[in-house]
Amino acid sequence: MPAAEPSTLVIGEALTDILTGPDGRRSAVPGGSPANVALGLARLGHPVRLATRMGGDAYGLELRRHLGESGVRLTDGSVVDAPTSTATAVLDADGAASYRFDVRWSLPAAATDPATTGPVAHLHTGSIAALLAPGAAQVFAAVRAAQRGTTVSYDPNLRPALLGTAAQERPRVEELVALSDVVKASDEDLGWLYPGHDAAAVAERWARTGPSLVVLTLGAGGARAFWQHGSHQVRPTPVEVVDTVGAGDAFMSGLLSGLLRAGLLGGGRGERALARDELRSATSGERLPAKLVDSLVLAARTAAVTCTRPGADPPRRAELLD
Repeated sequence: MPAAEPSTLVIGEALTDILTGPDGRRSAVPGGSPANVALGLARLGHPVRLATRMGGDAYGLELRRHLGESGVRLTDGSVVDAPTSTATAVLDADGAASYRFDVRWSLPAAATDPATTGPVAHLHTGSIAALLAPGAAQVFAAVRAAQRGTTVSYDPNLRPALLGTAAQERPRVEELVALSDVVKASDEDLGWLYPGHDAAAVAERWARTGPSLVVLTLGAGGARAFWQHGSHQVRPTPVEVVDTVGAGDAFMSGLLSGLLRAGLLGGGRGERALARDELRSATSGERLPAKLVDSLVLAARTAAVTCTRPGADPPRRAELLD
């Protein structure tokens, strides 16, 4: 990427995943959905800044080392004098994870101050950070204040154990969806948020409320992309799964990387309209423009590689090229 490319700003939690396998063995690895997306983008060659909250304890030091080695820079105020949040992921025999959380989320004003973040081409947020008080209010304020030409992406990545009821959370999720250019959600997210509703129908409706592109991930079933006038099926990349920790975050970083490289995000796009010219005439019966298809394929491959190794360990660009 050009050296002068403005940064992507990711706002959200960085925490330590404590993985507990089917055999009861435990290991601690860096995690947190937005932090994983920042890590994935940096490994794919993009300048990234992360506005987050982590402590000066051993977990926090390891998080800083882990992110910094891949090129993620923390914004001012992201390190605080408090314990680093943790998520205990219990893995079943198939590598699927269920979570328990010990999370505190807030941000100092400096962490998202444009004076300290520098020029921002794209802003990404989601998961715990977008809904957990008091920090969620700061996330909403940053998204609403995004400058003209700064595109926005959002991944709900919902954690019901930390939230209210689906009915309570739905309006806030829908507001963030409407403010975003790109949205990625899993079928599990939409199943919890809209019980009894078809996830694809919900994603299709979201695509008419503001975002230019909504992508529904379906686990082993791949993904499906929706825009105002159509949809596109994304085939899964077959791999031998070690675990699924961080797979959705890797999909998000691969998708954003492809769209950034194609010039469909950031770069001073004046209207909040990812590829709207490219999508305006496309319908489900037509081929999507190659640069959009390539971005979706890159997302699927990035997630697939992540599933082949333990924890949230997204690939570098060279690995995907190989």
